[in-house]
Amino acid sequence: MSISRRGFLIGLPLFAAGCASGEFRTAQSNYGARPDEPFPIRAVPLSQIKPELRRREVEFDGDYPEGTIVVNTPERRLYYVLGNGRAIRYGIGVGREGLALRGNAVVGRKAEWPSWRPTDNMIRRDPRNRRYAGGVPGGPNNPLGARALYLYRNGRDTMFRIHGTNQPQTIGGAVSSGCIRMLNHDVIDLYERASVGTRVVVIQA
Repeated sequence: MSISRRGFLIGLPLFAAGCASGEFRTAQSNYGARPDEPFPIRAVPLSQIKPELRRREVEFDGDYPEGTIVVNTPERRLYYVLGNGRAIRYGIGVGREGLALRGNAVVGRKAEWPSWRPTDNMIRRDPRNRRYAGGVPGGPNNPLGARALYLYRNGRDTMFRIHGTNQPQTIGGAVSSGCIRMLNHDVIDLYERASVGTRVVVIQA
């Protein structure tokens, strides 16, 4: 074996370790504390987020224009298409069976630390939600979290949202009343990338 090849093989573990540590540092940065927010957000320990659900840039071969949001419901992933075969991938929580959004939509409006009230259907399904019928102001205890993107069709609110949550354990599951939930850190990142009018494609199978 030549010296140059031996040196290359010896260096491989160091290179791989460097890549791994670089990804770890990026993940730590992505989920660090956000003291600049109106309601400061604590860091999320990486132990609470499965590696495959952490935000990262990935290869993407879907035939969608740059700037499209693609929600892959079975996969529990949301992609923001960057173009040139790349996308930002986020882990998400989706609606329970029978409650998930189907088809396409657009971002009709956006809000930071939005207020929330349960829909009439939510109140019918669970009368305990009636106590929130007057609305819940934005803040750390609000179910919509730090940001919300409101999904519209034909100029009308579908009542589905892409929104934040402070419950990292629910990401990757089918747990919501139909909306698409993200970690607060991730929905802030998506909110800054997406604009009103952004196309949203929801894949169900």
